[in-house]
Amino acid sequence: MMSLCPICRRQKPDPAYKPFCSKRCADIDLQRWFTGGYAIPTDDVVEDEKDR
Repeated sequence: MMSLCPICRRQKPDPAYKPFCSKRCADIDLQRWFTGGYAIPTDDVVEDEKDR
């Protein structure tokens, strides 16, 4: 089975950006991490929210 870029799912990974096919897809993934796009929803209350 050939692996594809996890972001665009169209091209095979480039060794320079593996597992992504390009810097663009690597940057999209990084942006998702920075903005919480990969956060797992939870019912836990964050300390700052308890004071509201």
